[in-house]
Amino acid sequence: MKIALATDHAGFEMKEKIKTYLIEKGNEIQDFGTFSDNSMDYPDAIHPAATSIENGDNEMGVILCGSGQGAMITANKHQNIRASLPWSVELAKLSRQHNNANIITIAARFISLELAKEMINTFLSTNFEAGRHRTRVEKIACM
Repeated sequence: MKIALATDHAGFEMKEKIKTYLIEKGNEIQDFGTFSDNSMDYPDAIHPAATSIENGDNEMGVILCGSGQGAMITANKHQNIRASLPWSVELAKLSRQHNNANIITIAARFISLELAKEMINTFLSTNFEAGRHRTRVEKIACM
């Protein structure tokens, strides 16, 4: 799978570990940064990652920031992005099944690496159920 990966400085260390993990699982990763733990503004990495999914260059995204909130809000400014911020494996699964989320956001300062990996695995392997959820998802985009 082709995956966009992006973070701010707060998620840099975890991003590097997730990147290695995803590559080892056979995924193709496009890393939008940041590339150090020096302070930076998360939109500078998140917007290009979200755009790459909108353009079809990547299928899914994994983004991080300290709380996850800023990264998720930024990604969701894009018309065809549905970024979720799960705090459990079950929420990661439901965000795919019911909301057809295409980006998972990780709260790097609050989620362990092991839980992040579990949520990412579940997110990437879960399909959208469509059915009654399709109509709802289609209503998300602004008119």
